[in-house]
Amino acid sequence: MKLSGAQMVWEIMIREGVDVVFGYPGGANLPIYDAMVQYPVRHVLVRHEQCAAHMADGYARATGKVGVCMATSGPAATNLVTGLATALLDSIPLVAVTGQVPTTLLGGDAFQETDVTGVTQPVTKHNYLVTDVRELPRVMREAFYIAREGRPGPVLVDICKDVQNAKHEFEYPEKIFLPSMTRTRRPAPQAIGQAAEIINRARRPLILAGHGVQIGGAEAQLMELIEKAEIPVVTTLLGIGSIKETNPLALGMGGMHGEAATNLAVQQCDVLIAIGMRFDDRVTGRLDKFARQAKIIHFELDPAEVGKNVKPDVTVLGDCKETLTELLPHIEPARHPDWLQTIKHWQDETHQRDIVQAEVDELIPPYVMRALWHATKGNTFVVSDVGQHQMWEAQYFVHERPRQLITSGGLGTMGFSLPAAMGAKVAFPEQLVWAVVGDGGFQMTMQELGTIVQENIPIKIAIINNGFLGMVRQWQQFFYEKRYSATPIFSPDYVQLAAAYGIPARMVDRKEDVAAAFAEANAHDGPFLIEFRVKEEVNVYPMVAPGSAVDEMIRRPMAIVQEYSGVQPSW
Repeated sequence: MKLSGAQMVWEIMIREGVDVVFGYPGGANLPIYDAMVQYPVRHVLVRHEQCAAHMADGYARATGKVGVCMATSGPAATNLVTGLATALLDSIPLVAVTGQVPTTLLGGDAFQETDVTGVTQPVTKHNYLVTDVRELPRVMREAFYIAREGRPGPVLVDICKDVQNAKHEFEYPEKIFLPSMTRTRRPAPQAIGQAAEIINRARRPLILAGHGVQIGGAEAQLMELIEKAEIPVVTTLLGIGSIKETNPLALGMGGMHGEAATNLAVQQCDVLIAIGMRFDDRVTGRLDKFARQAKIIHFELDPAEVGKNVKPDVTVLGDCKETLTELLPHIEPARHPDWLQTIKHWQDETHQRDIVQAEVDELIPPYVMRALWHATKGNTFVVSDVGQHQMWEAQYFVHERPRQLITSGGLGTMGFSLPAAMGAKVAFPEQLVWAVVGDGGFQMTMQELGTIVQENIPIKIAIINNGFLGMVRQWQQFFYEKRYSATPIFSPDYVQLAAAYGIPARMVDRKEDVAAAFAEANAHDGPFLIEFRVKEEVNVYPMVAPGSAVDEMIRRPMAIVQEYSGVQPSW
């Protein structure tokens, strides 16, 4: 059949299973928008193109499917850059479709012309400029394939306006021929054997589970390995949810703001099994002091990540689900009571410093995070922004399932939470979604309250308002002698702001009102905003200072915590 280029875009999307697109129209993509009305796709009109990318990102993280965003040319396309970079560093499958000036005007500095493929090349897995309508079906098909295949990532397709209008016979490209994307899925038997031998001899084994476990859907295989060989598990920030945190072998998040017991376990283990993670600096601390006593086994899909930061003793290349499945028959059942008892001793000491166990009269952020877990019984998506509240969420919300925590890890994008939560809610309209955001990050993307109302996206919003850019202020306190330069931040009246959009809201500044506020928000059918005015100068502990090993931590002073009474964690 003969179709316009604009129609071809939607034909490919429908066949790729796309049911929602987040975007903003403009002159250079009007043909695509005009053709959209012919196809059964929901369009969410954002207020800023960066948020279109974050919404598509949140949709993809929640579902595992490819998220799709759209923008016109020039400034609209460049507004996607932050969202594309966020998706690239966290390996999120995303396709961005942008309009471009007609081919006859390319390179002539036409109105709203930008070299979009040049600008986005460093922040995409791949990108295309389409100047011939005959190439469009293949390019669109390849874009979705590349976004999903192997290590996922964002792909951008920039389409000239005359290509969108041009007509040609449409044929769906059933087969994709991309030799550079082909990989051997079955892991090397020799590597499996070496890994199994080291694990079977271990006396103090430890698993470090990253985002790749959830990307590969390997949670069941990870659990079988954990139970068979009794191996405790540390997660990265994006690995949270790979194992239920109520499991006795779950030690929580490690790294810069990981619990002390967790970081000590990393530094004292004799075998470290890294699965689907890239040894980011926030996990390792000072590289020359990271797990020096341990044999390191790296299960990794992307060969480029192997040895980039930490050189492993054994590398097992391949998809986590496949490699762990191959490994399991070679693992001998084992128990490690002495190792677990040592970790338990560290955990008991860590628990003594837990500020939530203290009788603190002021409203503090860790209390809010734990209260959110109690109020939802853990049955919610939590989409956190970046900063102190992000770390408190990781520490005090008890995660029970994969993909439950959605957050920007590698890029650390402030303003991510609100639009990403909207994407997750569009993906799962029947599920509860909480956006947890600081007063700084919220003000970066709060214009999307208009999208929430217009598009009927009933997320819940918790603003942790401490009057500062909190994490930067904490660094200034520790390393810059409390010179709080440019970190105090003014906030509007968030309750009145929400009211201007017709969104019900509450302000809470007392501990005794927290539970009722969460209950009211959860019971409300539509969107709901709560501003928590918390104590200002509260710090995230532990903290590993730059240039320090992960077991060289700044700990919470015992003086600010009530004398330990032997109370165990509430779960």
